[in-house]
Amino acid sequence: MTSANHQTTKRNPVGFDRREAAIERFSVLEGIRSLVVGVVDTPPTDEFAEVTVKAVEAGTDDLVRLTPANTVVACSTPEVSKLYEQLGFPVIGVEPDGTARPWDVLLMIAAGNEQWKDLAHPATVDVFERYALDAQVARCVNDPVVGDDGGLTTTRDYKTYADAFETAADRKWLQIKDFVRPGRILDIGCATGATLQLVDRDPRFHESDLIGVEVARHLYAECVHKKEQGLFTNPNVYFYQRNMLGSAVFPARSIDTTLTLALTHEIWSYASGSRPATVQRFADALFAHTAPHGVWINSDVCGPDEPDRQVVLHLDDSDGDNPKHIAELETLEDPAAYITKLSTRARFFQFARDFRRNAKVPFSYRQNGDGLVLRLADAMDFLTRKDYVDNWLSETHEQFCGLDFAGWCGVAERAGFTIDPASKPLRNDWVITNRIAPVAAISTPTGTSLDWPTTHQLLVARR
Repeated sequence: MTSANHQTTKRNPVGFDRREAAIERFSVLEGIRSLVVGVVDTPPTDEFAEVTVKAVEAGTDDLVRLTPANTVVACSTPEVSKLYEQLGFPVIGVEPDGTARPWDVLLMIAAGNEQWKDLAHPATVDVFERYALDAQVARCVNDPVVGDDGGLTTTRDYKTYADAFETAADRKWLQIKDFVRPGRILDIGCATGATLQLVDRDPRFHESDLIGVEVARHLYAECVHKKEQGLFTNPNVYFYQRNMLGSAVFPARSIDTTLTLALTHEIWSYASGSRPATVQRFADALFAHTAPHGVWINSDVCGPDEPDRQVVLHLDDSDGDNPKHIAELETLEDPAAYITKLSTRARFFQFARDFRRNAKVPFSYRQNGDGLVLRLADAMDFLTRKDYVDNWLSETHEQFCGLDFAGWCGVAERAGFTIDPASKPLRNDWVITNRIAPVAAISTPTGTSLDWPTTHQLLVARR
């Protein structure tokens, strides 16, 4: 079975273990002696058939060697069939013309059409019913946020993200550790599980349950890998790959501490429909699962206190190239290399094009001499993202400054939380000093210089 490790993706929502169980059940019922080998998915390659044959050899300790003389390939995909034919294997189709193919059956399951059971073998139906796999398929396929491959965007470099989360974990933990309550501790958007590792090392939480939820398949896999490698001393560590907006994951009043670190701006940015309504629904769900005296700790970016204030943005144009035309980055082989060579001012115009298209925001501005007149929130959205060259196309899907600190407090209060006095807006002075101030300045429309505004928040919300 190829793509055997792609559980929870839209194209292969069912994990290898459940698929293997269905095949073994099928074999018993039909009197066939099967041998199942899971083949790890590979990037698109013309050598796919050859890679698969070698993977079968490796998966059986070289006891099984597939050759055109001893093997017939049964395949549903014409493009893949041709690759086996080129190696000399005889290939037979699986579904006759006019018969529903696996993808058609998958969509029937996702749509709640019970007639899929008439098309599937009783072994498959049995395994699906026992393990509620039809609900899992529906959740994955119908998820409005997660892409086909189990991530938020197809352009995201998850290695870069994983490295960034690992690096920032110590700093984030120092900021929030005094507000964490023992009991059931939930980290939503836990990335690689780095924060939960720090919770695990704190003696105060040795008897707590540590729970991580991560939507991106690549990051979830790293969490599971860490647990398998024994990097947690607490035996009560659990990970879920789930979109928390899809449905309730935890019982009412069952979580003592909920952590959302660098997450809420993504809830806002990837909302399906109204962004304010989506983040409110998210906060309402957090309140519902928070135990009495429990806490929600949100550490994330946020917009400036006066988001709609008109300012003039001055940007350096001597620190890189200034092309006459804005590039279609999707057509370039190496977008990061192109962005890296641009001046700060040129990056602004590139950002405006990509941000409008990907984040679906107006991002209006006008030029006044060498200055750019725009909303303060829009200026900060650019300035806080202009150096994210490795994930430019992915980052331009996200709006950091959709809500200011007061706006996020309002979301929490409407859900039922009480705002702890320790909550506050923050400014990342390292980013200002090292990334923004050397190449940018803001002023009022009359020319009065302005100080840099809030960039982050610490929100401690209690039930």
